[in-house]
Amino acid sequence: MEKFGKSQPVKRVEDVRFLTGRGQYVDDIAPQNALHALVLRASQAHGTITELDVAEAREMPGVQLVLTAEDLRAAEITSGMVATVVDNRDGTKGAAPRRPLLAEGKVRFVGEPVAMVIAESMAEARDAAEAIVLDIDDLPAKLDLARGGAALHDEAPDNRAFDWGTGDEEGCDDLLRNAAHVVRMEVEDNRVIVNSMEPRGCFAEWDGTRLHLSVNGQGVWGPKGQLAKILGLDEENVRVTNPDVGGGFGMKAMTYPEYFLCAHAAMKLGRPVRWMSERTEAMLSDNAGRDLVHEVALGFDENLKLLAYRVDTKCNLGAYNSQFGQPIQTQLFSRVLTGVYDIQKTYLHVEGYYTNTTQVDAYRGAGRPEAIYVLERAMDMAARELDISPWELRRRCFIQPAQFPYDTLTGETYDVGDFPRVLDHAARTADVDGFAARRAASEAEGRLRGMGLCYYIESILGDPSEGAKVEFNEDGTVLIYVGTQSNGQGHETVYAKFLSDQTGIPFEAITVIQGDSDRIEKGGGTGGSRSVTVQNNATLATVDAMIAAFTPYLAEKMGVEESEVSFDDETFRAPGSNLTPTMMEAAQMARADGRDDLLMHQARATLEARSFPNGAHIAEVEVDPDTGVVTLDRYSVVDDFGNLINPMLAEGQVHGGVAQGVGQALTESVVYDADGQLLTATFMDYAMPRADDLPMITFETEPVPSTANIMGMKGCGEAGTVGAMAATANAVMDALWTRGVRRADMPFTPHRVWNMLNDAVETAA
Repeated sequence: MEKFGKSQPVKRVEDVRFLTGRGQYVDDIAPQNALHALVLRASQAHGTITELDVAEAREMPGVQLVLTAEDLRAAEITSGMVATVVDNRDGTKGAAPRRPLLAEGKVRFVGEPVAMVIAESMAEARDAAEAIVLDIDDLPAKLDLARGGAALHDEAPDNRAFDWGTGDEEGCDDLLRNAAHVVRMEVEDNRVIVNSMEPRGCFAEWDGTRLHLSVNGQGVWGPKGQLAKILGLDEENVRVTNPDVGGGFGMKAMTYPEYFLCAHAAMKLGRPVRWMSERTEAMLSDNAGRDLVHEVALGFDENLKLLAYRVDTKCNLGAYNSQFGQPIQTQLFSRVLTGVYDIQKTYLHVEGYYTNTTQVDAYRGAGRPEAIYVLERAMDMAARELDISPWELRRRCFIQPAQFPYDTLTGETYDVGDFPRVLDHAARTADVDGFAARRAASEAEGRLRGMGLCYYIESILGDPSEGAKVEFNEDGTVLIYVGTQSNGQGHETVYAKFLSDQTGIPFEAITVIQGDSDRIEKGGGTGGSRSVTVQNNATLATVDAMIAAFTPYLAEKMGVEESEVSFDDETFRAPGSNLTPTMMEAAQMARADGRDDLLMHQARATLEARSFPNGAHIAEVEVDPDTGVVTLDRYSVVDDFGNLINPMLAEGQVHGGVAQGVGQALTESVVYDADGQLLTATFMDYAMPRADDLPMITFETEPVPSTANIMGMKGCGEAGTVGAMAATANAVMDALWTRGVRRADMPFTPHRVWNMLNDAVETAA
């Protein structure tokens, strides 16, 4: 491990500026003379626009521009938002209705942009927006996940966007028909709002030739290409930057209409234009997460080994295809469909539906938490129906260590794993042996206690290629340019420390440069837990390039053959030479000799395969049957992340992920009324998890180093969320089972749990 990171719990250096108010977020750095943009949004979920009169608004004090769909057409901005579609089971493409930047003729969800006002101040923009006359004739709102209802798009007259499948349907169904035991259940995965600490925002500048968009996103190269396409610019005339970003979680990985509108306004007016979302505006317009319903069937043989697994899913896409909406619950879901289990046949069938709600796209885990949630809920239910310990059932069905590398039925190759060892470690950490006594103590006080287990695995996603560039400055500092984008994960610390470990360059001398399409030629951005693994792999390639470049130069200085020069991660050495320069000293020597070619080094590298972090989450809850209040009392995690670069940061990532998964399970849920109005559009109604909703989280690791990369690493950014939902839900189900509850879906709010308990009493009677 010494070679590829010393696994030291280094504190995050960037936190000092964040905690002292010196962060440079997009709303902090917008030009002082920037105009303010405000979006007029639809207040109806579905309807025909019968009047949109902006004449009075355009004459209001301070107003510089009002944009409508008609204005965009006049400016020849007619391309819709970018969206990926999947192939249907019959070989046709999924529906691809055009998503306009501003509503054209119809509105399809509450919060859809209808017009943008650009004024000298936000107060003036608000006044002008209130002067806009907008009349909409209501159409019926489509909210259910089924064919039929008022059609949102001509391209999908029955509102079904796609019909996708993967696996051996006939073989899977045959095994299910003949299995010794079959367990079936329906599982819901509730919609959530991401609610990053910093809402979305941007500002745009135009100098007459080049466009600059600064946006709090998760990468700059995707937006750069889309801006060029939609606004009719050459890519070399577009610059995109990401400043400090206060949380992304997948929601900020894609573009939104406001970015293109601000850019067009800046180009038209010749002045900077800024826009910042407010919280309710974010809840109405940010891409939401999850929102699926699954029907599941598990088939077991007489020894309770898994034979077959079938999932039929209906997923909510919202009113339009978001950038990755269709692939999330199909292709990405399927990556870990079979989890950690050795299964003979599987089949996944997914239908996507358009509804009059906000779009649904990636949220921390992007398909993998959804897949693991349904599988681990089903495994827990199977254990109950088959009268076996959920721990023992999983052990019987695990892929065993001797089976690796293991080719899954959905085309993945798990490189390594020792799931029984990790689970044994988790049982010790969670004190499973003491659970009976804790349950008895809870019952003595009139409360129900449950323990829930989830064994997850996730697949690292995103571009396996990345680049890195290292530049030596005259003042003795060093810059490392990276292609990923921190949203608060601590990249500046991780990347600088890793480069320091490989080169001996002092950690404090290194500055990480990220998020600037002018300064960094290419990059894959952040998402899919890819960042540290792919970026550090690129750093290793760059270090190799540095050593190769310095070696002939230093060999001449040392008076030895090139083959005799070696580098030991701190100094260059050669037998017979007293010259032992560090990397920094070698750069100083090169500068003095006018060898500027040795002061900048770069390389790209591609991972040959993905890694698969995995682990066990164990939750314990107490339920008050009189009130339905669920208290998460204990939480333990044992992860296999392979070799860790910085255990402290890994633990922080797990804690944050667990909080988001537990939040969805216990408190968070999006509620629309029958007319498509969002009823949970403020923090008065949408319950984010708070500090007293979470216990201290025990985090331990049982590393099985990956063979998919030279560092032995496995990504950890999304793992906490992937395991948390099912562990918490299974714990609640365990607590309620003794009272006759046989189905329990998230979120486990007091009212819902109280109803579950009372419904079970009525059913028993």
